[in-house]
Amino acid sequence: MTLNDNLFVALRDAFPQDLDAPAIETAGGETLVYTWRDLDRGSAMLANLLASLGLPAGARVAAQTEKSVEALMLYLAVLRAGFVYLPLNPAYQGAEVEYFVHDAEPSVVVCASRNFSWLSKIAFKAGVQHVFTLNDDRSGSLLDRAAHHPDAHTPARRSADDLAAILYTSGTTGRSKGAMLSHGNLLSNALTLKEQWGWQPGDVLIHALPIFHVHGLFVASHGALLNGSRMIWFGKFLPRAVIDRLPAATVFMGVPTMYVRLLAETALTKEACRGMRLFVSGSAPLLAETFDEFRTRTGHTILERYGMSETLMLTSNPYHAHDGERRGGTVGFPLPGVGVRVRDDKGLIAPPGEIGDIEVKGPNVFRGYWRMPDKTKEEFTADGWFVTGDLGKIDERGYVVIVGRRKDLIITGGYNVYPAEVEGYLNEMPGVAESAVFGVLHPDFGEGVVAVVVPGTGNALDAESLIAALKARIAGFKVPKQLFVVNDLPRNAMGKVQKNLLREQHRELFGA
Repeated sequence: MTLNDNLFVALRDAFPQDLDAPAIETAGGETLVYTWRDLDRGSAMLANLLASLGLPAGARVAAQTEKSVEALMLYLAVLRAGFVYLPLNPAYQGAEVEYFVHDAEPSVVVCASRNFSWLSKIAFKAGVQHVFTLNDDRSGSLLDRAAHHPDAHTPARRSADDLAAILYTSGTTGRSKGAMLSHGNLLSNALTLKEQWGWQPGDVLIHALPIFHVHGLFVASHGALLNGSRMIWFGKFLPRAVIDRLPAATVFMGVPTMYVRLLAETALTKEACRGMRLFVSGSAPLLAETFDEFRTRTGHTILERYGMSETLMLTSNPYHAHDGERRGGTVGFPLPGVGVRVRDDKGLIAPPGEIGDIEVKGPNVFRGYWRMPDKTKEEFTADGWFVTGDLGKIDERGYVVIVGRRKDLIITGGYNVYPAEVEGYLNEMPGVAESAVFGVLHPDFGEGVVAVVVPGTGNALDAESLIAALKARIAGFKVPKQLFVVNDLPRNAMGKVQKNLLREQHRELFGA
């Protein structure tokens, strides 16, 4: 019998011997306690439901649901049944969901009941056979159907190279790309982080991140599950409620915006953090002021790391003091087994301290973009390194420093916003001739999205109306926080819009 490399098997093998011990405790609302046996039985029933549908090999299961323990069980069930998980941000609106459904062609779609009427129409029109509902109050047709299935299930046999998940990451052209992650990608990264971050018996994770992207679904959830650690589960991030639970926990993972909001609470003290072992930050750059203030207030130094949807985690500041200090403004050293190099504009390896394009290689790096062979080939070098699109440097001590994107990515509150996508929606609106979208520093979100719009001849545009129209079409975090109507856009001699001038003009817009 060959080894089963299904990621679920590794996670299930890490469950504690006492399956009736608490695995997840919900917080920030009604308190519910789920045991390890609950996770095992719940994921088995859902896996049996999926297996009963007669889905084709490699079938995708798309989930656009609010965060809940049952949503996590669904993810585990998809792995367990050997299918491919496709998480979608619940903030996505119709036009966005329609693209994902048509591109990924899922066999199953799971959504919140409140969205069923419009989302099911998109799904059925695209040929999806099964649409279920799942809500954050343990209701929905998915659970109703699963309740009729056995609570034992033998995990499907999968190899390390088999596809486990697809995460969509928008490109600057506006067309989203599906990063294909294998069972081996996910497990290798989880095992590495378990060692590098010193996961130990008795650890308790406060899980306050969304579970539709790498940070919350993979880094946080896999970390706790692979260590058999209890999670304190927040459906949404509530700063004061999180602080109240810190004395019962040892690990917290968040994005910079969360740390800014924690620092705004007077209850965040060294005493509140007395039992904490580790605070991790990622998904966006952490401001030096936040890094320093948090250390002063709590006595803890935030560990900042670097990763991408396509690669999972790549680098990390040291956990153990003997491996070095945690340096603010850096993302630490490459993880074991991960190669990181910086190449200059001539294609040569940049010397220490010189900025260039960051390229990476390792068992964590994705296999390519879903149904985009040409784009996949374009993003890898001839010798097999993935071109991240990030600009950075490696200093004399080996610490990696990220200085920005080669293209105009905006990171707001830990979420990626690609200007071309928002511009596409703006430019389709009546009366709009053209637009430019860019990010400027924001004290809370890291960057705030800003739009400048030029009206067509003879048209009058209202900024508030344009923003309202956008809110009905795209996720809220992509909607510009400020929109300005102007007569023209600054251009260079080649006619290209000079966004650097726009950023400079509005750089103090949010007081950062």
